[in-house]
This record gives sequence, structure tokens and C-alpha cells, in this order.
Amino acid sequence: MTWVKVKPVVDRLVAAAVLVASAPILAVVGCVIAVRMGRPVLFRQVRIGLDGKPFELVKFRSMRDGNGSDADRLTEAGRWLRSTSVDELPELYNIARGEMSFVGPRPLLPEYVPLYNERQATRHNVRPGLTGLAQVNGRNAQTWEDRLEMDASYAADVTLRGDLSILRTTIAVVLSGRGVSADAAATMERFTGTPEPAEVAS
Repeated sequence: MTWVKVKPVVDRLVAAAVLVASAPILAVVGCVIAVRMGRPVLFRQVRIGLDGKPFELVKFRSMRDGNGSDADRLTEAGRWLRSTSVDELPELYNIARGEMSFVGPRPLLPEYVPLYNERQATRHNVRPGLTGLAQVNGRNAQTWEDRLEMDASYAADVTLRGDLSILRTTIAVVLSGRGVSADAAATMERFTGTPEPAEVAS
């Protein structure tokens, strides 16, 4: 049996076990957010998953409600949650439900789907992940084109060895705090599509 077929079962079993083991940590973080930022503690947003199907992503909230840019609304506690990736821990619930994987392209917004070219759209041939090839090669500090190309490259060749390598590298990246945000942004600028290559004059 190939890793691609076994992977969803392993993901769900491990995620369920980690959810139980990390329940005290999740409870403490939830209480801190409730005190520092108020409720709701969780951030919920529709993202696109396997085969282009939408699902509700769950994360810890890191921004204040109200107007202003993401950078303006990002709190000090939220900045720490993002730099350590603790804000991503509730996504274990999405993995346990079979909507996500530990490793795969990060799930993105529905509004981006019509903007992908044919190569970029192949990112939806696999389940989105808690971490991925793009996340260990710059995270949000890279261009959209580079990030989506890495997503497509991963989707074309999913292996156990590759997933283990990404997981190991993720630990080093999280500890270093590299690439959490793009320049002058709280996370990453919005995707507006990949420009068509300019025609060469004959």
C-alpha cells in the first residue's frame, strides 16, 4: 500500500492523539486569548481543501476586531502566537476530521481559486497541510509565484520521506521564527493572480 493511501489514516489517528495530549495547552492558550483579546477565542474561516472542496478552518484568534489593516489589528499576544505557530494548533481538529493533513499546501481562500493557472491549481490534488514545502522555504516572506510553485511540486510527488523531511525542517523554522510575515505586512499580501509572461517582440 502506498504512502498516499495510508497517509490520511495516519494523519487522523495521530491528530486525535495529539489533540488529547495537548488539551491542557489548548485550554491555557484559550484562556489567555479570552483575557487579552476577549471572545471569540477561535478564528474560523472557509478555506479550500482537497479537490477544491471548501471547509471551515479553525485557528486561535490573533487579531482584534474592528477596522484597520491586519498589521494594525495584530495584538502583541497574537504576534507571539503566530511567531511560534501556536495559533495553528486548533487545526489538529481539521486534521482529525480528514479535512487537512500534517503536511501539504496551506489551505487558502476561496476567492483565489479562479486566479490560479493550471499548474497552480494542482495544489488541490492533495489535502492542505498544517505545514508544507513552502512553509519550510520562506513561509510568508516569499512571492506568491514561488509559494504556489512549491505547492504544485509537492502535490506532484507525495512521499513518506518527503513528509518526514518537511516535518523535521518545520521544527527548525518555527524555532527560528523566520518568514512569519511578508515585508510591511502582518502575514502575506493578497494573491491577485500570476501575470502572463510578456510577449517578445519579433
